[in-house]
Amino acid sequence: MVNEIQSRGVGARARRESRGLGHVYLLTADETSIAELEAALQALPYCARGRVFVEVDSAADISRIDVPTRMTVTWLTRGTRSGAPGTGAACANGEAVSRAVKAWSDEMLYSSTDTPHIWLCGHYRGVSAVHEHLVAELGVDPERIVTPALYGLKS
Repeated sequence: MVNEIQSRGVGARARRESRGLGHVYLLTADETSIAELEAALQALPYCARGRVFVEVDSAADISRIDVPTRMTVTWLTRGTRSGAPGTGAACANGEAVSRAVKAWSDEMLYSSTDTPHIWLCGHYRGVSAVHEHLVAELGVDPERIVTPALYGLKS
């Protein structure tokens, strides 16, 4: 997946493009894909700006992740969040990252002139919900989104 990131715009070409301020990066992961996330972050230019959302089971799963200076990492613990409002259910895999990314992207990408570079990894439920929201609701070009090939989310 890291090679796909580099070939689809989060590598050398993105480094050249990001020298201006018209590019924002969005990356997601969960506790099963932190190693892939760290590799993807290594491919980003030092001057990259944007957001990283990592969903984990509990605070014990939070670790240090090196990111470019202008990027913010948000850790989302399922154990401290509820599921669907009004149900009393626990937060399911992918649910916390899906809600957080939808809220962030609605604010940061809606009617934006920024060209997003998006890398989504983690539980299928979260990745597919975020992909659908970005493409269907915000009009993000699916070619700007990298997802695991096995999920079958066509670009």
